[in-house]
Amino acid sequence: MFNGKFNSIVEVMQVFSTEDKCIAHLEELYWQGVPVSPFDENSKVYKCKGGKYKCKNTGKYFTVTTGTMFGGTKVGLPLWFCAIYLVTSHKKGISSAQLGRDLGISQKTAWFMLQLIRKCFGIENYNDLDGVVEADESFYGGLNKNRHKDKKIKNSQGRACVDKTPVLGLLQRDGKLTAVVTKNTSRGEIQPVIRKYVKPDTLFITDDWKGYRNMPEYNHYVVKDYKTKVHDSYIHTNNIESAWKIMKNSLRDMYNSVSKKYLQIYVDEFVFRFNTRTMEAGVRFNYLLLNSDTRTRYKDLMNAQTR
Repeated sequence: MFNGKFNSIVEVMQVFSTEDKCIAHLEELYWQGVPVSPFDENSKVYKCKGGKYKCKNTGKYFTVTTGTMFGGTKVGLPLWFCAIYLVTSHKKGISSAQLGRDLGISQKTAWFMLQLIRKCFGIENYNDLDGVVEADESFYGGLNKNRHKDKKIKNSQGRACVDKTPVLGLLQRDGKLTAVVTKNTSRGEIQPVIRKYVKPDTLFITDDWKGYRNMPEYNHYVVKDYKTKVHDSYIHTNNIESAWKIMKNSLRDMYNSVSKKYLQIYVDEFVFRFNTRTMEAGVRFNYLLLNSDTRTRYKDLMNAQTR
C-alpha cells in the first residue's frame, strides 16, 4: 500500500493513476481493511459488485466516498487526488484558474473543487489554546488611499469595518493558530471568541486595543510601545503579526478578490497550511484525505451567509 512518501505531482499521478487505486487507498485510510457503514457504524456490512457495500441494519448501499467531499462527484478520483496535492503543497495556495489549467478542466469546476477542499481545512482551525498566547486582529480589504477618488469610503480609517472585514488571530507559541472572521473588533464581538478558544490562566499577550480589556481570567500583558520596546522582550506579538503578513501576501498574490461570505474558508486554508508547515507533503496529503468527510453541495456554497 502507498506509504505517502512522495515529493512531486508526477509521483502522485503515477501512484494514483486509476479510479481503483484511489478507492483502494481511501478504503485503507478510512477502514483499515474493515468496511464501516456511514449509516450505522455498528452494522454488519456486505460487499457487493462494482465497489459497493450494503449496510445490513439500514438496507442502504454505499461506497467508500459516501458522505465525503467525493460523494456524487462526476470528476474522477485521480483528478481529485492531484488537486488535493497541488492545493496542500503550494505554500501560497493556488487559484481556480491555475488549477483548471493544470488539470485540464474548466475554471468553474476547479473553483467548486477548491471550495470543497477548503471546507475540509477547518480541521486545523478552532483549537483550544493555553501556555503563552498572542492575539491580534487583521483586516481584509483594499486601502482607501489606493481607491479612485469616486470610490473612496468615508470614515474607513484604522479599525473601522465599513469597508474591511476583521479576522481575529490567536496563536499559541510553539503551538497552533486559531483564526476567526468577526463582524467587528468590539469587546462584545471578540471576547466571546477568545474565551471560547483560550483557556483560563493563560499568559495572554495583546496590543492596547480596548476590545481586549477586562478579562481577569487571563494573565493579560499589553504591548504598548512597539518602537522603544522598553518592556520585557518576551512580551510581544511578533509571531501572530508575522502570520498575518504571510496570509495577506497569499491572498494578494494568489486571488484577485475574496468575497466576505467565503473569507472564513480562505482563512481556514491559511491556518491549515500554517499549522501543518512542518509536515512532509505526503503526510499532509493523507491527513487531509483522512478528514475529507465533509459533504458540501453547490447550493450550500451559493447560499452561504456572510458572517
